[in-house]
Amino acid sequence: MSDGSPPGQDRGGTARTAGRSAVVVGGGLAGITAALALADAGVRVTLLEGRPRLGGLAFSFQRGELTVDNGQHVYLRCCTAYRWFLDRIEGTALAPLQDRLDVPVVDVAKPEGRRLGRLRRDPLPVPLHLGRSLAAYPHLSLAERAAVGRAALALKGLDLADPALDTRDFGSWLAAHGQSARAVEALWDLVGVATLNAVAGDASLGLAAMVFKTGLLSDPGAADIGWARVPLGELHDRLARKALDSAGVRTEVRTRVTSVSVNENGAWSVQVPGENLETDAVVLAVPQREAHDLLPPGALDAPERLLGIGTAPILNVHVVYDRPVLARPFFAALGTPVQWVFDRTHASGLRTGQYLALSQSAAQDEIDTPVAELRERYLPELERLIPGTRAAVVEDFFVTRERTATFAPTPGVGRLRPGARTKAPGLYLAGAWTATGWPATMESAVRSGVSAADAALSALGRPRPRHLFAFEEAA
Repeated sequence: MSDGSPPGQDRGGTARTAGRSAVVVGGGLAGITAALALADAGVRVTLLEGRPRLGGLAFSFQRGELTVDNGQHVYLRCCTAYRWFLDRIEGTALAPLQDRLDVPVVDVAKPEGRRLGRLRRDPLPVPLHLGRSLAAYPHLSLAERAAVGRAALALKGLDLADPALDTRDFGSWLAAHGQSARAVEALWDLVGVATLNAVAGDASLGLAAMVFKTGLLSDPGAADIGWARVPLGELHDRLARKALDSAGVRTEVRTRVTSVSVNENGAWSVQVPGENLETDAVVLAVPQREAHDLLPPGALDAPERLLGIGTAPILNVHVVYDRPVLARPFFAALGTPVQWVFDRTHASGLRTGQYLALSQSAAQDEIDTPVAELRERYLPELERLIPGTRAAVVEDFFVTRERTATFAPTPGVGRLRPGARTKAPGLYLAGAWTATGWPATMESAVRSGVSAADAALSALGRPRPRHLFAFEEAA
């Protein structure tokens, strides 16, 4: 290992830490958050990541002169934990929010000139903030718009603490509340697929209700959209590493943990190739299957439940044109396989032409489709959606695939998601798949890291850093 120096080793190759210490396994957003929170409270922290970089599933890579994000990630103003994270790593200015929610929605089934609708808010109290936008939304009939309003009020009345919501699917609830197939496509799934990574019929009513109540029905500005204007690696790797270094965290990449066990003296041992780290606390901030494989016996009552938490894929299609073809930063689409299109030209470092990224969630049917077939499918769709592409030359076309991008938000998943604490004192879990109450988002990952750090600090007798939970006050 090369990053940082261990505080000391015995003759058996065991690193020993003085005072209170913790090892965080996993360098995604959950692990970075847990490490920062623990270090800010005075705990000596070692962060171990098997990949050559930090950031988990929100990262960047080089393709020639382009810096490419593996997928388009956005957050909302209501994502107070992720906003705290951005502030903590000094990245807020690099991922700004819209001044006010405004989502262009293009329906290719309509004649050109009448295809564009918008979902935007007014500076009015909930639910009036969306009233004018919904009333004028051209992709639904007058009757459908009225039915949407009634369903939104019914959704607002649901109790998110009711576990029965998790046993039902969102699609059936929408149908029972008068939502047509068109309303589901043009509104509910437009938002839900992007946030839940599942269509309404495959999504837990509990998670869907949480998304819509929090994002659209809690505060007028809750759904304002933010996204990185720089590569994700700039935030989640470079700036995160800088923050970890400043906090005194020893960060090791290309370092895969092979086992986690508790010693007779109650200390924990974390085994990596060539080294055994002894520590007071361990945070497993890795995917659920990897966490299952590392859990010592007895840490959870039913560890097999972790294997019952399914996964869902996201496909990203990347197209580089020889000229600018799109004037707006992003839009959503109807009547086409295309879901959301983002302009990534400036962020990628492209100097001429334009680079568009298509984010395709719930992509079970396409995740293994060959690139040539995807090219034949999506380039004509972009020509239908964006007139400027018809005369443009495609200079590059490629695909990124995240087969296990998120946990699957299926009905019943709530009872499978564990909390931060385990039955083994000193061992904690973090990850977007844990019981945060949120779907698999960057917000959920950061919240899980905070929860794991909070539980560990309590056991270690360390006070919370005052700034750490500021986002709870803003929620």
